[in-house]
Amino acid sequence: MIDFKNLSKSFGGTYVFKDVNCRINTGERVGVVGPNGAGKSTLFSIVTGEMLPDSGEVVIPKDFRLGIMRQHIADTEKERTLLDFTADAIPELKSYSAELEALEAKLDNASDDELDSLLKRHGFLQTTIEHLGVYHLEQEAKEALTSLGFPVERLNEPLTAFSGGWQMRAALARVLISHPDILLLDEPSNYLDIPAVEWLCRYLANFKGTLLLISHDRFLLRKLCSITLELNNAKVTRYPGNYDFYRTEKEQRKIALEAAKRNSDHKKEQLERMIDRFRAKSTKAAAAKSAQKKLDRMEDIELPEAMDYRGVIRFPEPPGCGVEAARFENLTFGYPGGDKLFENLSMEIAAGDKLAVIGYNGMGKTTLLKLLSGHLTPQAGRVVIGHRIIIGYQAQEFSDLLNDELSVYDAVRQMLPPAASLASVANVLGSFGFSGDAMKKPCGVLSGGEKIRLQMARIFINPPNLLILDEPTTHLDISARELLQEALRSYQGTVVMVSHDIEFVRNVATTIWAVSPDGVKKYFGNYDYYLEKSAALAGGSAAAALASSIAPMAGETAKDRRRARAQARNAIAGELRAAKKKVEELEALLDKQSEQKTILVAKLSSGEKVDFGKLNSELAALDKEIAKTEEEWEKFSTELEALKMENDRINSENR
Repeated sequence: MIDFKNLSKSFGGTYVFKDVNCRINTGERVGVVGPNGAGKSTLFSIVTGEMLPDSGEVVIPKDFRLGIMRQHIADTEKERTLLDFTADAIPELKSYSAELEALEAKLDNASDDELDSLLKRHGFLQTTIEHLGVYHLEQEAKEALTSLGFPVERLNEPLTAFSGGWQMRAALARVLISHPDILLLDEPSNYLDIPAVEWLCRYLANFKGTLLLISHDRFLLRKLCSITLELNNAKVTRYPGNYDFYRTEKEQRKIALEAAKRNSDHKKEQLERMIDRFRAKSTKAAAAKSAQKKLDRMEDIELPEAMDYRGVIRFPEPPGCGVEAARFENLTFGYPGGDKLFENLSMEIAAGDKLAVIGYNGMGKTTLLKLLSGHLTPQAGRVVIGHRIIIGYQAQEFSDLLNDELSVYDAVRQMLPPAASLASVANVLGSFGFSGDAMKKPCGVLSGGEKIRLQMARIFINPPNLLILDEPTTHLDISARELLQEALRSYQGTVVMVSHDIEFVRNVATTIWAVSPDGVKKYFGNYDYYLEKSAALAGGSAAAALASSIAPMAGETAKDRRRARAQARNAIAGELRAAKKKVEELEALLDKQSEQKTILVAKLSSGEKVDFGKLNSELAALDKEIAKTEEEWEKFSTELEALKMENDRINSENR
């Protein structure tokens, strides 16, 4: 249980929250939301005792253990191995172990009077140490680290061998396996890729204690939290539901308050008119006085301050281009001293596609974007850019490349094409929410959301039709992410992006490239389609069940294995027949549509009197149908080939 009693905190005379009274009950899972700068991290610092409030207090039961992921790791800790640092998750274990060792030395020479109390303390310490899971911590550390993407062979390397982002992953693993009574996580998904975010979600779903989660990640808020705390305008408001409930309830409360305020304002106006009218009349003085008292008793109704993103993101219309945005032809690439990230990779990107590249960090997602944008050169093969394609590239470290001294206007003017007019700078800046004095702001004072809008303005000063985005949601709060998400959905050009925000990917991407040690696999559908198909291939379908059905298990006889292979063969045969039938149906449909197109084209070129407008409309509609059928055919043909390969593997195992 956590009680906030009349809690207030200010900086420079401005309150981040004031007179907060709120309770978080034991076992509740609380999402803490609010715009950047609203005081969410400050609230956590007060809970942990790292910061003192101006007034009020936070009450936590004395025997409750707190767990919080530190954003900074001490230099002395960084000399330890990754596994040693992570497994040392419960600081009090050291003092308990040292005391236990000292007690055992005392027991040998203890008097009868001392023996009883020493044995009781010894038993307490042993029980406590076992309860804290000391004998399982190293194994739990290994499981957490590998689930977060660390290779097994690197677990005994020093922490200094890893980048800052990977060190934060280790800090996250450390706090998770400490099994605290109250777990406070401040943006835990900032350094995680999508597979690691999904693992974190599954892990936290089984956490038994009280969870407080600060996050802009809507996926985690929806999946994990049953209570939402909103920090906004120096107030803390509790909503008894997850993020979706909070959004709906907040809007309903706003509508109700607006109606109540209109009603209250109307009554105040009536009373004020009555007072003005009766004040001058002695016979009405009592009525005027009564009305004044009534008016004084009426409380002002304050509307909640909106948390909607105040900026604007409106992408200009992209220039026209060919049907293919880009393709990789037999591409091979690796960094010096390392293994090849990609070898003989051949992939295509269709114009107008919204493509998300996903996979564990270190698999080469950012490298793919740099190869596509021309910032890296392949060692073999080539990158072919489509006809009339103009690339706009946002690097992951884009904010570090901005000159803090430059004004917003000058930062965009730098990117102006030679033949373009200076007037276009103001026009583009207006499209991204910078107008008037906002153009004069130095880049160094911009918020994370303003920097992403500025970067977009720099890209769109020469409007691209292929937009390449590496982690575009970093530093954005929820409202800003949703605005960018909607802008990308409406954008008519091609988008290729890497993002760790699952909801962002789910709402934007129409195609997925999954990068793994086995290569790059394309999924002709959105993120949910990818999940469905990858799960089926990993464990749900006969093709995926093959690995477990063929692998020998303890106590399994040769007869058992033959039976398992036969079952897998029969199951995959059914999937093969279904996939083959679907491909044949689509091929027949394509033949039929092609015949219809030939007839229409013949009519147009026959020289006979025909309704050209009607025929052109029919031809355009038919072209769309053909494109849709071809996309379906390609999807099911790919699945059919995968099933054939698995079928061949089963047959080879049976021989």
